[in-house]
Amino acid sequence: MQIKQAEFVVSNADYKKCPDHDKPEFAFVGRSNVGKSSLINMLTGRKALAMTSSTPGKTMLINHFLINDSWYLVDLPGYGYAQRGKKAMEQLRHLISSYVALREQLTCLFVLIDSRLEPQKIDLEFIHFLGENGVPFALIFTKSDKTKRSQLGGNVARFLNALKKEWDELPPHFVTSSADRSGRDEVLDYIDQINESLKSKD
Repeated sequence: MQIKQAEFVVSNADYKKCPDHDKPEFAFVGRSNVGKSSLINMLTGRKALAMTSSTPGKTMLINHFLINDSWYLVDLPGYGYAQRGKKAMEQLRHLISSYVALREQLTCLFVLIDSRLEPQKIDLEFIHFLGENGVPFALIFTKSDKTKRSQLGGNVARFLNALKKEWDELPPHFVTSSADRSGRDEVLDYIDQINESLKSKD
């Protein structure tokens, strides 16, 4: 897929105020500082479509971007940034969970996982929530350039093995790097395949 157009549409603090449309939405979510904004900019080929920061937890709203006038990329807040305070954490948890579980236009949720780390409880719990609510999702392992290739494969395998304890069938997964753009074509092709399958059903 070639991304010829990517434009910011709107930010919202309530999923009920998100745009009313009939286009598919592909949302991106992950633990704070997982590299979500950098990944979105890499996928779209825009340097500053999503705001990046060295400070975790900058995204506080649901951000909609229209891609090629045919589908929406949705940038969700990061979860698990404890320094926000208990009340703010709860508000963000509600914002994310309500969009993910109730947004009818959500076609696929990409859950970003830091490929440098051992399986994190907060990620596994979030994926469990997706299973309970029947949310279609795929995994994107980020920052692959920051890990030795031998270690990278082991980290990905450990995470997938942790999921196997609960899941009979594993979700699709991709390994990416915003620095060297690896995994970009695979993620965009996956989105394209889903969009094409939706068109054939119309």
